[in-house]
Amino acid sequence: MAVGKADEPVEIFKARSDKREYRRIVLQNSLEVLLITDPETDKCAASMEVSVGYYSDPKGLEGLAHFLEHMLFYASEKYPVENSYSKYITQHGGSTNAFTSSERTNFYFDINADCFEEALDRFAQFFVKPLMSPDATTREIKAVDSENQNNLLSDGHRVYQLQKHLSSKDHPYHKFGTGNWDTLEVQPKARGLNTRQELLKFYKENYSANLMHLVVYAKDCLDKAQTLVQSIFQEVPNTNRSYSPVTDQPCKSEHLQILVRAVPIKQGHSLRLEWPIIPDLTHYKEGPSLYLSHLIGHEGEGSLFYILKKLGWATSLSAGESGGGHHFSFFEVYISLTDAGHEHFEDVVALVFKYIHLLQQAGARKWIFDELSAISETNFHYQDKSSPIGYVVYVASNMQLYPPIDWLVGSSLPSKFSPDIIEAVLNDLTPQNVRIFWVSTNFDGNTDSMEPWYETAYSLEKITSSVIEQWMEKAPDGNLHLPVPNMFIPTDLSIKTVSNKMNFPVLLRKSSYSRLWYKPDTLFSMPKGYCIIDFICPQSRSSPESAVLTCIFVWLLKDYLNEYAYDAEIAGLGYWISGHCSGFEVTVSGYNHKMRILLEKVIDRITNFKVEPDRFFVIKELFSKQYQNIKFQQPYEQALYYCSLILREHSWSWNDECEALTNLEIDDLVKFYPLLLSRTFLECYVAGNIDSKEAVSMIQHVEDALYKGSQPLSRALFASEHSSSRIINLEESKNYFYAAEGLNTSDENSALVHYIQVHSDEYIKNVKLQLFALIAKQPAFDQLRSVEQLGYITSLSRTSDAGVRGLQLIVQSSVKDPRYIESRFQAFLKTLETQLHDMSDDEFKKKVNALIDIKLEKFKNLPEETNFFWWEISSGTLKFDRIENEGAEDNWHGWWLFGTFGSN
Repeated sequence: MAVGKADEPVEIFKARSDKREYRRIVLQNSLEVLLITDPETDKCAASMEVSVGYYSDPKGLEGLAHFLEHMLFYASEKYPVENSYSKYITQHGGSTNAFTSSERTNFYFDINADCFEEALDRFAQFFVKPLMSPDATTREIKAVDSENQNNLLSDGHRVYQLQKHLSSKDHPYHKFGTGNWDTLEVQPKARGLNTRQELLKFYKENYSANLMHLVVYAKDCLDKAQTLVQSIFQEVPNTNRSYSPVTDQPCKSEHLQILVRAVPIKQGHSLRLEWPIIPDLTHYKEGPSLYLSHLIGHEGEGSLFYILKKLGWATSLSAGESGGGHHFSFFEVYISLTDAGHEHFEDVVALVFKYIHLLQQAGARKWIFDELSAISETNFHYQDKSSPIGYVVYVASNMQLYPPIDWLVGSSLPSKFSPDIIEAVLNDLTPQNVRIFWVSTNFDGNTDSMEPWYETAYSLEKITSSVIEQWMEKAPDGNLHLPVPNMFIPTDLSIKTVSNKMNFPVLLRKSSYSRLWYKPDTLFSMPKGYCIIDFICPQSRSSPESAVLTCIFVWLLKDYLNEYAYDAEIAGLGYWISGHCSGFEVTVSGYNHKMRILLEKVIDRITNFKVEPDRFFVIKELFSKQYQNIKFQQPYEQALYYCSLILREHSWSWNDECEALTNLEIDDLVKFYPLLLSRTFLECYVAGNIDSKEAVSMIQHVEDALYKGSQPLSRALFASEHSSSRIINLEESKNYFYAAEGLNTSDENSALVHYIQVHSDEYIKNVKLQLFALIAKQPAFDQLRSVEQLGYITSLSRTSDAGVRGLQLIVQSSVKDPRYIESRFQAFLKTLETQLHDMSDDEFKKKVNALIDIKLEKFKNLPEETNFFWWEISSGTLKFDRIENEGAEDNWHGWWLFGTFGSN
């Protein structure tokens, strides 16, 4: 229960598994707040959502709302030292960020619990009295411009801006929201405007307490949290600004019934069909778009994607509501096309409309809605506890959109079946309302227009409903039909009794074929589990050809399983298969009730693998495009790739793998598959709401399928075939340089990766490195990114490669070359060395205590626990008590930190 404006009780609906307490309060300045208390949390967090976004940018000052978001981080009247807020957060185990969208801006942070009060006070000054100094203004315009430079070669940004460009010029949806140097510096100056004065004006007009929603996630009780919030946030000014959401529609008749051909950066073809619709927000309990996305985006037998895939025309499909506002939205169907799908564009469009027509004829089905509602309810009540920082952002975003009772739920619980509302949205998905965006590199040189902000080449033509109807008449039928009832919906959600409250995994079973580690759930009381099986196959990476064939094998497995496993995924039971340097890994996770059914199906597909020629060529085409598109990766990603290639044993370059792929045929995979599985070892981990007998039985089933029978598929590894992962040992006091030209000549950015190899896995050295990274991370970002403006992407972090610890600086820049950036990093290290020498004992102790808090942070959910223990198993370190041991080592004093590092 909570207190409302008139001191009336306000109910906030929460999950049955949620032990946290909630209270809604409204401060005297009309700031609406949700307090969350969690005595078990190690981190506290807060998120402030302001009801203003780039739709409110003044004309000719595109990106002003986004620029303001950047500026508020710098300094305030109460805390005038630049970036002291970010420094405080980072050096006390936290993180902070913000984002600007169309109608809202969100600021958020988390931090170690014992430092929350001061952090919250620093955070509040964003909204009380920020400074926004002239010097910071100029530098942060450059940061916004650098951010935009990074987006220019992103096809996602380019197509989205094109969709907005082809809408009413008088509607805010049409705007360019990021901003750049031209919109925030050059053009305003040319018109006699002072950007900083416009910024202050925009802040004063829009940042009013009555337009804000705050979520505070605290460790203390509700009463104490309320007192803290009232004392800090009461100072936020309330100028009683009114919130006026955009109500008119962005697409008039001339913006509908259009076919747009556009040229992407990356190789490939895609198709987007979108229709203006009433937002689901208007009917969030009825969930019309959720219902339609469930059916149109379905991947089971008889679905739209199933038919397109069977015809060899598509590799992925998604459907659902996409960007808009409170009073307008779009329903979008996105399809990744194969080369053949591109050639059959008219048939693909026709099949989309045929499936929509099928739904219109069938009408809204109650059993489908009830099934979707039941799945949603189970997922809500048994949701994994998320990180405080992610949770506060989610809830703060909901506060503006929903009544208090549904702040934690949002639109995730459709509960009212209303066929009229569903069919009203469905009936909007017509040829008369459609906007079709057909994107392909094949259109290069055959367009006649240019989108101004990203310079995307395109051409536009009107397309009548009669033309689409003609396509529908000619298109294949494909036996489209509605999905059948979902057999994977869990019905047994009971929690198993665990007699031995073990804290760490135990080796439950070992044979010449496998090793089974087991850890029952003793913390979370969720009806969920994990089963991870690592297939260690010495033949998987013996050559570039074998590496590529292993990847194709993995992708074909997922491709063959898709229709069967899609229902399981919808019902909260997923699987994943991924290739790695020594084989491939199978993971099945989610509700444990029917987990074994899915696992056995996956194993059956592995042991009875057959190469289907048509699917082989589709996957080969997909891989070929992925290799071609490597050159369009951002420069820092390319630099990381070269660093990994140099360090890692048994790594093949993408050039070698691409050349090998070109020459591979079906027979190569047919011959390789039995060789790949001829000798294997299974490293297994079973965790969660699964008892030990079930765990043994599951792995025994896998062993029987692989190793037993008259003609076993696999045999045990020889001792010499059990390989270990290694990287190159860099000599101390030596510098190694690798220079490479960026693969994309049209990308103006360059990048530096400065890697320092430090030591092998050892507790004391590990915590020294962690402490150094904690101390250095924010100053490096502040100096290299904020002060020197070397690049928007700037980060300093620890690395772990095959158990070898290191430190890594990444800077991507459009203004300076890597050699200059390297010189500035060396200068930063010298300055940091002096600061470390001068650090007081008291300050050093604070850093150590902050690191202890970080290291002793408890797992919030089963996935977190599983990821930690599986990393220890898969890497071979098996230090399950690492957290306790490294936490204990943190109590050292007087470490000579800088002496830990060479400059490799």
